[in-house]
Amino acid sequence: MSAPGNPNLSDAKKQRVARAALDHLLHNGLEHGTIIGVGTGSTVNCFIEALATCRERIAAAVSSSNATTARLEAIGIKVLDLNEVDKTLGVYVDGADEATRTRHLIKGGGAALTREKIVASAASRFLCIVDDTKIVDRLGKFPLPIEVIPMARSLITRKLTAMGGRPVWRQGCITDNGNHILDVHDLTITDPPTLERDLNQIPGIVTVGLFAIRPADVLFVAGTDDVTVI
Repeated sequence: MSAPGNPNLSDAKKQRVARAALDHLLHNGLEHGTIIGVGTGSTVNCFIEALATCRERIAAAVSSSNATTARLEAIGIKVLDLNEVDKTLGVYVDGADEATRTRHLIKGGGAALTREKIVASAASRFLCIVDDTKIVDRLGKFPLPIEVIPMARSLITRKLTAMGGRPVWRQGCITDNGNHILDVHDLTITDPPTLERDLNQIPGIVTVGLFAIRPADVLFVAGTDDVTVI
């Protein structure tokens, strides 16, 4: 999302917060030979650009999407399948569509939520990078993305409607896993971990775009002039 009337400000925030996260890593144990997890989205793309300045420290990366894999390989970083990594990743860096100050997130605007959640779970630390337009008091203004098995889409739509949501099929969007996305509007998300657990029980749901059971460990928030660390 660009700042109203000033897209350059939004881009500057993304670049600032990406650099802040990389500086944090460089001063907190980004050792030579590290394998890192990397998410998906426009802010993460800025992080990948910044990562090019110290790629010699990175042995390899595990990527959350085909698009991120292409960007990492373009700057000379080897991308591994997670099955090739026999230890916990030191860190995972990703953005978010919404975030609270308790570090609960909504993700999935880029349809990479399943792989993002898998890689986040494989990392000892999850650093989330956002600009201040993504910070909310309560999640839910951004429609909640849910990845679903195609044959279950209508069934899940009915169940979500019964829960008070308004699911909209993201037509034309096929995830890297071959599934569909439902964007759920009008949910009241007062207890994100509980809602995440409840939705996970619905057959046919692959992944819910709530990152609350495993929230971000550190949230970097770019303002107009600085970056706040939560």
